[in-house]
Amino acid sequence: MKDYTDSELVQLFLDEKSRNNAFGLIVRKYQEKLYWHIRKILISHDDTDDVLQNTMINAYNGLENFREDSSLYTWLYRIATNEALSALKSKKRRLFMNLDDVRPLLEKSLTEDPYLNGDEIQIRLQKAILALPEKQRLVFNMKYFDDMKYEDISEILNTSVGALKASFHHAVKKIEKYLEED
Repeated sequence: MKDYTDSELVQLFLDEKSRNNAFGLIVRKYQEKLYWHIRKILISHDDTDDVLQNTMINAYNGLENFREDSSLYTWLYRIATNEALSALKSKKRRLFMNLDDVRPLLEKSLTEDPYLNGDEIQIRLQKAILALPEKQRLVFNMKYFDDMKYEDISEILNTSVGALKASFHHAVKKIEKYLEED
């Protein structure tokens, strides 16, 4: 199978005859990365699957209007991030929780999830990450786990590179402090 560039995939998608095949290639190329990105935000496997499906539906519906101002990769991550944050906010509203009360819910998902197979150190790290404010958590996950460039994260989160570097630095310090105390 040919390894298409993102630009080639978009062009294939724009051709009605190859649209479904092109989108299948896009899904295959990014599905796993997007899954893990969303999973780090929502923790729950089932919630992640739902949000990933919504992400792909939104991508399919919006791809015709994609102007390639950013890369396909960052565009998809932006959709996934927005969908995941919307799902998190929706869950908070359904459970009548304020923003700060979601951490225990996510920690509970972390420890009860049958799909999670981490040792105690990994669970402690995940709990430390969950203790971070939302923006720091997003930046930390994208930089540390996904090894994304600050410029790409900047496009996804629509913020400056300087602010991202500061957020990452603060996140690392808070995680270190959490792990030392625990």
